Amino acid sequence: MGTTHEVFAETFYRTFSATNPVLARIAAGDTVRTRTLDAGGQDEHDVRRSDPANPLTGPFYIEGAEPGDALLVRFDRVRCNRDWGFSANRLRLVGLLPEAVEGIYSNFYRQDVIRPGRADIIPWDIDRAAGLVRLREPVAEVSRLEFPISTMVGCFGVAPAGGFVPTSLPSGAYGGNVDYNLVGEGATIVLPVYHPGAYLYVGDGHALQADGEPLGTAVETTLDLEFTVEVRRGAAPPGPRVETADVIASIGSQPEFVSDLDRALQMATTDMVHWLGADYGMPAWEAHLLIGMVGRYDVVTVAGSMALRIPREHLPPRLRS
Repeated sequence: MGTTHEVFAETFYRTFSATNPVLARIAAGDTVRTRTLDAGGQDEHDVRRSDPANPLTGPFYIEGAEPGDALLVRFDRVRCNRDWGFSANRLRLVGLLPEAVEGIYSNFYRQDVIRPGRADIIPWDIDRAAGLVRLREPVAEVSRLEFPISTMVGCFGVAPAGGFVPTSLPSGAYGGNVDYNLVGEGATIVLPVYHPGAYLYVGDGHALQADGEPLGTAVETTLDLEFTVEVRRGAAPPGPRVETADVIASIGSQPEFVSDLDRALQMATTDMVHWLGADYGMPAWEAHLLIGMVGRYDVVTVAGSMALRIPREHLPPRLRS
């Protein structure tokens, strides 16, 4: 059984880099308790601690993790730790037909409601006792706009291969701003390791988000996080994977607008075929038919990534842990 570390950052980075100073060194099997800022840089006490967007907690140096390994991060606890969040006021135009855009309502709601200089974001109340997220303003005319909290981690990733240093806005094979709403409490993410120590980062807490993050935001908030790390030798996947109690999922993770969703779907499907063969011993023809019968595709981001899920009830025993 590993050690539990309580680690609370004073400095937050907005790049996935192997050159940022290490926040904490931890070993495989260790657990970390920490907190995240919201996407705008505010903490759980509403204090501005960083510039936008998506400031990250980390990096965590994983002792013994080497290039070619797989890093597994199990989110044991993902909880809102304040009573409000914010979202955009309008769907992203990329999700609408061009002919619908001309007459769309203004993106201007009201100046400085959430952040100085911004008029396009609106507040939500997070009722942790009731487990609900409610729109505070504008006041809904015909619907309640009240939903169960479903927390998730928007940003997670490692330092990418080579000297590439992406910001905390796009996603890729290393993880990044993935925004997959399957990544909540109890989920395990699997990431490739490119540098000794991996340099793991987490951030961008969401109280609720639809498939694809069609607003370009979720209900953005701050989180208490607890996660446990493991290393699987020589098992680096080509991109992020997710495991839950019910499903395994491969993510075709790519920056938004770099290609269409067809490419992301192909990435996720190709990886799933390989995953079913390597970890579950399936010949390719069986993997193809399994995907064809029970696979489920998720739009992860409306102009970027796709994921393919397979229910565990249809999987044979795993060959390796």
